[in-house]
Amino acid sequence: MRYRQLTTGTLALGVLLLIDVLRVWLPGIITIFGQAASTPAELMGAFALGWFVLALGAPAVVRRVGARPVTVVAAVALAVARLTLTAAPGGRTQLWVATAGLLAGLVWLVGVAADTDRPVPGLALGFAVNAAMHAVLDTVDLVWRGDWVAWLLSVVAVTVFLVGTAQPGQRGGTDAARTGTVDGPDGPAEARGGPGGGRAWLVAGPALLLAAMVALSPALARTGMSYLVGDGVARSPLFGLAPVPVAVAGFLGAALTRPPRGWGRAYGPAALLSGAVLFALDRGDLLLPAILLAAVGLGACLALTDDSGDDTSDHASDAADASASRRGYAAAAGMLVFALGAVGYYSAYDLGYPNAAVPVVVAVLVAAVAFTARPVAHRRPGPFPPLRATAAVTSLALLAPVLADEVPVASNREGPPQRLTVVAYNIRMGFGLDGRFDLTGLAEVVERQRPDVVLLSEVDRAWLLNGGHDTLDLLADRLGMPYVFGPAADPVWGDAVLSRWPVRDPRSVPLAAVGAPTGAQALAVTLDLGDGVRTAVVSTHLQPPPGTGPVVQARAVADFAIRYAAGRPLVVGGDLNTEPGDEAFTEFTRAGLVDALAAARPLATSPADDPRQQIDHIFVSPQLTPTDPVAPRSTASDHLPVAVTVTLPPR
Repeated sequence: MRYRQLTTGTLALGVLLLIDVLRVWLPGIITIFGQAASTPAELMGAFALGWFVLALGAPAVVRRVGARPVTVVAAVALAVARLTLTAAPGGRTQLWVATAGLLAGLVWLVGVAADTDRPVPGLALGFAVNAAMHAVLDTVDLVWRGDWVAWLLSVVAVTVFLVGTAQPGQRGGTDAARTGTVDGPDGPAEARGGPGGGRAWLVAGPALLLAAMVALSPALARTGMSYLVGDGVARSPLFGLAPVPVAVAGFLGAALTRPPRGWGRAYGPAALLSGAVLFALDRGDLLLPAILLAAVGLGACLALTDDSGDDTSDHASDAADASASRRGYAAAAGMLVFALGAVGYYSAYDLGYPNAAVPVVVAVLVAAVAFTARPVAHRRPGPFPPLRATAAVTSLALLAPVLADEVPVASNREGPPQRLTVVAYNIRMGFGLDGRFDLTGLAEVVERQRPDVVLLSEVDRAWLLNGGHDTLDLLADRLGMPYVFGPAADPVWGDAVLSRWPVRDPRSVPLAAVGAPTGAQALAVTLDLGDGVRTAVVSTHLQPPPGTGPVVQARAVADFAIRYAAGRPLVVGGDLNTEPGDEAFTEFTRAGLVDALAAARPLATSPADDPRQQIDHIFVSPQLTPTDPVAPRSTASDHLPVAVTVTLPPR
């Protein structure tokens, strides 16, 4: 392999490993450091930002010690942390290993930046390959799989990364053919990179944020496909990952090819800003155009910052040392922007301020830096032919719709059933009490109840803060039950109904926030049980305002459910954040509904490891007879599920 191909590939692999670590570290802030929402959001934000601020000191270390020693040591630490996380240790061990891996990755990035004047090909390939692999793996990271395939792929990636880093003269992307070698006092040494690359390193962090949140998010692509019906709810889609190869091809094609001249350079910034604005509108039906516009625009903006030309003058050589320091600070500052954007966007769901401007502001920053870059008169060719590189990564992404897309199908059994088993479960984005992404634990505790219908709360479908998984689709595949999803906080966060019976007439209605920071909704569906038998089901997650109970929301859900059922049998369930006897609880009984769990009271459901609060409930209309109410023990979430079997009225 030629020098530039090896060094660019090593940079891409390092970026891929850093993203893997981030997908463990970011959820750990909430699920481990946050201690089930008991830690103030401000403290969690300070913890998150502190490590990125600390990395701002890395350029000074590089300047004093040298780029190569720092890069090699940091690469080894990143690799060790990544392999340790593959063992999924859980708990505080997992958090601190991920934190060490994050800091090592940031220092490694700064070290590579000091000697790399043309990082765009490596950065773009790292972003694109990570997205393609995440799609092929059905949005479940290798870290959380733990099987021999996960270990094999992780070891191969880490080994190749370390071998590439250890190569003599390794500089992460500098063109040896251009810089050649120079004779120093200790013999031949590889020359530093040229004076360029500062803009590309500055936008690396913001570009990573936009890629992971919007442009190259497989989970967001699938969620966008699930909204195609256009009735305000999302359903299990066919070929939900089909947009991923299109986005990857558009991104890489734009990033690796020469940008147009003149005002044609504006197409990338314009597309990126358009995609960010569509994403910020929080509409499920706009997610697909947001993804595709952002992907092409982000790639084109990276291409505009790829300012390494054929300048081999003495002046360029003299400026290289000063430029190396600037590149290091640019890389560290760009990653700090990543952290500020991520913390600023997602902490809004705890603190209650508007966050729609965050992706737009980050996109404006990237677009401005890119558009104001000086065009290069004679651009050196990249390390890989653009068309072949794009085709190769796109081919990998094309495997995702074939290998990872599964669509469970509900069908009527013979005749209407006499009974239905209902499970209501707050799944905390798929993360257990130990901070591990535990789909297996969630699926096992639900499957043991042999449910006909499952009501889910705290369903996350693409939040970068939670690792960028489509938790709903993954759980639906494991249970073999198609879903209907109702958006609450935004199009990728809300509640869901999974059913073994066909679902008709889904409706989602927003609930008044009444001071609560996170949005809430009520999702109603009608189960078609055959021979004209219908049962209404409503899934919700009430969000109480500070210091009081969710009385207003409870009243709204009860009224909506009664109207929707229109006299048919009715089931209402979810995390209602109210206890028996509270005013909000009585809103449901006042509406004529029956506490289906009454026979097992007290039935505490939270916290899962030491349940003390009875806040997860199922209510039924008087036509239904509830039996066998249980709250099976599990630590796959911070809540216990509740389950009950209801007998349908005789026909």
